[in-house]
Amino acid sequence: MTQTYLRQFIVIAAIACLSLVLTSCGSSVAGTYSDASGAFMLELRSGGKAQFSFEGQTASCSYTVDGTQLNLNCEGDAGKTVFTIHDDGSLTGPPGTFMPALRKHKS
Repeated sequence: MTQTYLRQFIVIAAIACLSLVLTSCGSSVAGTYSDASGAFMLELRSGGKAQFSFEGQTASCSYTVDGTQLNLNCEGDAGKTVFTIHDDGSLTGPPGTFMPALRKHKS
């Protein structure tokens, strides 16, 4: 009976490790994003730090990623915004807002 529990533990541990590796090795959102006109600029850094700029006004922010959502929390009037992360890597703001799609700059 002990071997059965040991096998189950090993299988569960292996699945947990694999899912952790796949999650952490997925495409990183870190980088610089902007709209076509350059009016909106979003810089996502490692460690959850970010900087959001709109027409020269800049706010310090933090962010988290939850599946296909990027939750941006900025100081001051910028406040909180939830972006959708699309398969092509672009970000869009909440529906019904004036926020255009933001595309990642190639490095």
